[in-house]
Amino acid sequence: MIRAGLLVFEYIYKMETKVQVVIIFLFLSLTNTASAYGQEEIKLWDGLEKPFYKKNNLKEFEKQAWGTTAVGNITEPTLTIYMAKGENTGKGVVIIPGGGYELVAMYHEGYELAELLSKNGVTAAVLKYRIPNPASSDEPHKVPLSDGRRALKIMHEKANAYGVDTNEIGVIGFSAGSHLATVLGLWKSEDADANPDFTGLIYGVTNLTEGNQGWLESNLYHRKMTADEVARNTLLELVNEDTPQAFLVHALDDDSCKLEETTLYAQKLVENNVLAETHIFPKGGHGFGVGRAEDGTDQWVSLFVNWLKNNEF
Repeated sequence: MIRAGLLVFEYIYKMETKVQVVIIFLFLSLTNTASAYGQEEIKLWDGLEKPFYKKNNLKEFEKQAWGTTAVGNITEPTLTIYMAKGENTGKGVVIIPGGGYELVAMYHEGYELAELLSKNGVTAAVLKYRIPNPASSDEPHKVPLSDGRRALKIMHEKANAYGVDTNEIGVIGFSAGSHLATVLGLWKSEDADANPDFTGLIYGVTNLTEGNQGWLESNLYHRKMTADEVARNTLLELVNEDTPQAFLVHALDDDSCKLEETTLYAQKLVENNVLAETHIFPKGGHGFGVGRAEDGTDQWVSLFVNWLKNNEF
């Protein structure tokens, strides 16, 4: 890489001055962009058959939504790794951005958090998971779960290279991503490496209300759920003593995912002697990502790092 860079600049040196300036600017811009969005990007199913996938003409795109940039029509999932910097805690976290299972808010609920965790000695991996879409899958409801499990599997496979303890790999999700993180913790895979050791649930969905069932049927299943599927999605009833420890965050004034989504889940964990740490902010609404100084929600990331450092999972 260094030799290639030197050859590039040797070639540029021979050019006209104005051309030199333009090319060097572009070169540095591309380098900085790659650095900003992570150290390594892995295609989730590289060399493998993508499960629950069918050929389609969907084109991935970015758009402005919820005051941030989100990605749609994802059919090629990836995992972007941010290696721990400074004193390595040995913890690894798969970050699952939200987006209602329609889009994925990759930036303020993904890359920005990964950068902060990396600076605090946590290896963070941002999951760009496939959108559950009937155009790209005959069983769309299984697509995000399979991508989440594959991401955890990859983190275990690369744990030694990343300096991560294989017993200290968890997930943290936002909104719909938090719903997926909860499911990953409750629906146990036969492959232990595909299960999280802990969960971070940020303004998530845990309670199968009538509204939440309608949302899942519309955006995840794309059909009416069967009675068995309704039972499986009654997540509060699935909590037991083997449920992973959880770190939960919510805002009191969240009108999209009600506070009870967090408090009821925390209560179930306590009832089953599972350790949980819960933080409720009076203001913040929904979708505040890494948080804002003006309403105090920016405190949760440091609290999460402290929780990771002071617990064994």
